Amino acid sequence: MLRFHRKSKGFTLIELMIVVAIIGILAAIAIPRFANLIDRAREARTKGNLGALRSATAIHYGATDGTWPTALLASLTPTYIDAIPTVLLPDYGGLHSAHTENNTVVAVEADSGSWFYDAVALDGVVKVDCTATDTGGVNLVNSW
Repeated sequence: MLRFHRKSKGFTLIELMIVVAIIGILAAIAIPRFANLIDRAREARTKGNLGALRSATAIHYGATDGTWPTALLASLTPTYIDAIPTVLLPDYGGLHSAHTENNTVVAVEADSGSWFYDAVALDGVVKVDCTATDTGGVNLVNSW
């Protein structure tokens, strides 16, 4: 006599529970790693802009026979850099407005989240006027 085996067309409850558990474990690992990805991207952008400003300042120094710029905006644009880039800082502990951009060149330390270039010292150093910490817990780019 012939017996017919009925083929199951689906997954058992145990198989589905195992898959859900694996997805939950992967999500628990991945979500914390990507939670601050946007803040890290903002920090990287600000660090890149800082490098561009430093390069433009160095080119100005070389082109003017050893004279540092007297002011970033007036001395560097548009000859050495198209525009002064913005500082984009995340809001760490309420120190800065959340995710705002600021490209003010100040001459007074004020933790304003802007570029700082001391035209009086004439040392060619451009810094970010900021006392916040980055996503790694260390002082943000050239902070005060």
